[in-house]
Amino acid sequence: MKTYNKFPRVFWVANTLELLERWAWYGFFMLFANYLTGSSDAGGLEFTQSQKGILMGVGTGILYFLPVLTGAIADRYGYKRVLLLAFIVYASAFLLLPLFSSFTAVFLMYLYLAVGAALFKPVISATIAKTTNEENASIGFGIYYMMVNVGAFFGPVVTLLYNDDYRVVFYISAGMILLNLALLCFYKEPGRNERVPSRSLVATFREILASMSCIFKDTRFILFLLIVAGFWTMYNQLFFTLPVFISQWVDTGSLYEFCARYIPFVSRHYSPAPGVIDAEFVTNFDALYIILLQVVVSTAITRLKPLKSMISGFLVCSIGMALTLSSQNVLFTLVAMLVFATGEMAGSPKITEYIGAIAPADKKALYMGYSFIPVFLGNVFAGLISGSVYQNMSDKVTITREYARQQGFSVADGLSQGEYFDEVARQAGMNGQELTNFLWDAYSPSSIWIVVLLVGLAATLLLFIYDRCKR
Repeated sequence: MKTYNKFPRVFWVANTLELLERWAWYGFFMLFANYLTGSSDAGGLEFTQSQKGILMGVGTGILYFLPVLTGAIADRYGYKRVLLLAFIVYASAFLLLPLFSSFTAVFLMYLYLAVGAALFKPVISATIAKTTNEENASIGFGIYYMMVNVGAFFGPVVTLLYNDDYRVVFYISAGMILLNLALLCFYKEPGRNERVPSRSLVATFREILASMSCIFKDTRFILFLLIVAGFWTMYNQLFFTLPVFISQWVDTGSLYEFCARYIPFVSRHYSPAPGVIDAEFVTNFDALYIILLQVVVSTAITRLKPLKSMISGFLVCSIGMALTLSSQNVLFTLVAMLVFATGEMAGSPKITEYIGAIAPADKKALYMGYSFIPVFLGNVFAGLISGSVYQNMSDKVTITREYARQQGFSVADGLSQGEYFDEVARQAGMNGQELTNFLWDAYSPSSIWIVVLLVGLAATLLLFIYDRCKR
């Protein structure tokens, strides 16, 4: 307990803000892929997988690129002011997003949402870095990462109760951000004498651009960021690909039967149809595992150097993610997600800890802003894999249409995705699950696991070489 008592109050305030922000973010984001690509009769927008990949990849990528600027702005103008602006943009974006349904409009509104998130991100991670030291950094960032996953778990648990009306999902997220706005009065930036800067915004941006040059002189740091981008490319399949993959291919019947017998609340409220559990509910087990085990794992690896922990974490994480995309058995998926989460707990928090440790004291937020560059690249590349690659290799809609074409079936135009699949199943003389199993065996959509594993292994190998090549 002595270690926990050494953290100042602002450390706990920042973690609370992070928890609620992640609650708001994952409350919609875990459902976002299926919202974008789902059948219109289930409230989806019926975008293609490629469109989903572009929107989520580029949009989320930009979200993680902007902290390069917003982190430096926070250093200049003060963390609390930037948080205030972040929450105003964030909340208004959540309220506006469900009003649009065209690809262009949704994409632009998602970019506006990304601005709010980008203003928030470097401030909290920099606050954690400023309120921890070499002695308690591993525990501190472990707590921070656990709070991320408490929000990531409870956000979808709540919003999935209302996924029959996606507007409510976005409104719940807006409410959590407004709660953060109220809690902001308890936040005081560590180590700062609050003062309104006298320089203009233009002058500040000149200063920011000049300060960025120091980052590019640190070639080893830049190389580290590029390597970690491979990890995030693999990791982001958890949100971009796995919910869609589970929804399209995984038989959740055994989990439904277990819940119906022992946890009837789950089978009643997280089931879109009899015998089926929501894909996002299954994916959310990753956050549950981390809530239960993060402090234990962080304590176990306290003495392990960040790079060593990252290497082992990246390797385990890559194997786990590949396994989640290799089976139709939901129980196998849950075990694979535990493997993935174990690697995630060992590797992911150490990225932020490592950057916080090597950043100059007066440039913590600037360096933390750059810590999101690999996440930016990882989202863009993850969008390509979950978009065009997934559509060509594994998308059930694409495969069903190809099967119908090969069989010469005549299917009426204007049907929703769900109606189209049901009609193809009828003409093939099968029920829905039988056609799903047939397409699984005939077209091998699980082969995308090979792509994901190779990306993760490449990042692991390169980080191993990076660690061996000292400065």
